[in-house]
Amino acid sequence: MKLVAAIDAAGTPFEGKDAGEVAGERETGVRVVGAEKLEQVLRETKPDVLVDFTTAEAAVENVRVACSLGIPVVVGTTGFTPKQLEEIRERVRKSGVRAVLSPNMSVGMNAVFALLEAASAQLPDYDVEIVEAHHAGKRDAPSGTAIRMADLIEQKTGRRPRIHSIRAGEIVGDHTVIFAGPGERVEIIHRAQGREAFAAGLIRVIRGLLTKGRPGEVLGSREVLF
Repeated sequence: MKLVAAIDAAGTPFEGKDAGEVAGERETGVRVVGAEKLEQVLRETKPDVLVDFTTAEAAVENVRVACSLGIPVVVGTTGFTPKQLEEIRERVRKSGVRAVLSPNMSVGMNAVFALLEAASAQLPDYDVEIVEAHHAGKRDAPSGTAIRMADLIEQKTGRRPRIHSIRAGEIVGDHTVIFAGPGERVEIIHRAQGREAFAAGLIRVIRGLLTKGRPGEVLGSREVLF
């Protein structure tokens, strides 16, 4: 893969700096630009895919620009309202681009999603609670991943579990789902020990999108990972 553009928030103080240097890695030869120049940069660089990890409001606009130029998108942003999600799906549908929208790109977490579906189907009468913990600076609570977990469980059991959120210190991301029944409990746990897990999963998602993606349809990460 080749990095061809790096976009930060409008008015970024990193404008003009090497993206690798900003990330604390080796230089890439790609300079950071502000989001106000997104369309111009995409027209110039013609990327195979735009990856978005921003805020819900910014992501909707970024997807709009990408779709208008026919560029596939991978969105890992969370905190969308139902209206924002519908707008993204509609723009993808109308433009016919390939798209993935997922609250968590880690390969392990996507395997956990499958485990939750299986456990929910086999333990439909058990009490279920979700506990998620992230660093103190995370803006949305509960996390998009925890919401996705609750959605999957509700689809199988007809009951929506409660979500308990913790925001403290530098926790990268912990998610625990507890199924409690007569005399026993089952816990399904995922702990992100570093953000490398999300980056590695993202690389696989990008490759999967370009080979398994469906034009005009927003897929989840599981649909292109496995």
